[in-house]
Amino acid sequence: MSLNQGEAGNFARILTESLPYIQRFTGKTFVIKFGGNAMTDPELHESFARDVVLMKLVGMNPVIVHGGGPQIGQLLERLNIETEFVDGMRVTDERTMNVVEMVLGATVNKEIVDSIHRNGGRAIGMTGKDGQLIQARKLSGEWGANGQPDIGQVGEVSSIDTDLLSVLRESDYIPVIAPVAGGPDGQTYNINADLVAGKLAEVLQAEKLILLTNVSGLLDAEGKTLTGLSTEQVQELITSGVIHSGMLPKIQCALSAVHNGVTSAHIIDGRVSHAALLEIFSDEGIGTLISNQK
Repeated sequence: MSLNQGEAGNFARILTESLPYIQRFTGKTFVIKFGGNAMTDPELHESFARDVVLMKLVGMNPVIVHGGGPQIGQLLERLNIETEFVDGMRVTDERTMNVVEMVLGATVNKEIVDSIHRNGGRAIGMTGKDGQLIQARKLSGEWGANGQPDIGQVGEVSSIDTDLLSVLRESDYIPVIAPVAGGPDGQTYNINADLVAGKLAEVLQAEKLILLTNVSGLLDAEGKTLTGLSTEQVQELITSGVIHSGMLPKIQCALSAVHNGVTSAHIIDGRVSHAALLEIFSDEGIGTLISNQK
């Protein structure tokens, strides 16, 4: 079926608008945290995979980090393992950690890899344990002391070795990383996917850190999406209380990345089909961009 004149003009406009972005970003690294509705909605899942494959085909270097909280919760429920949260973090004892590692490192990770393969790309799935990519430690804080509950095997990144990612990049593979890593104490740790994505972006000196969420971006006090923001403006929004609760960890992760060499961080709506491409290749974008520019 041929395009009518209006459709053809719109198609051509989109292509020509994307060209300078393709030229600018060829050879650049993009770390993308894949989560929320985009992971659980089959159509959004496939559109994300096509976005990533296209990015790779035009010379960009996408690195995917994924979550999987809902899938973990579903399996824990089927296994009659109780789930407890402290300050938004899943208390992770040994039994829970076994489930987390199985769901993130096997089920969810391989679903994303398979989706990329179905859409013509080449991907390798891994956890932070593979190639000693990520070294972890228990999340800092007085957990289990002074009356604080013990959150168990919840970790944070202590170091990243990018050798394996360099090999995959040279071999034209897309890394798909589950946020599970080992520590020097022999324990396996569950790490927040936003945190892993942010630290990877810093170490790789990525062009962009992209965090897919279930909201349209960072919202102001009136509920309107804020677009281009400097780090100073974001800090003012935190101080004034506009940014709070669940969004705060994402924003702090984005701020840290930009302060440590990442060109820009983006909070975008994963409920929108092809959200990543729209943010990268269009003049308007669809989310909140944070950079050091004033």
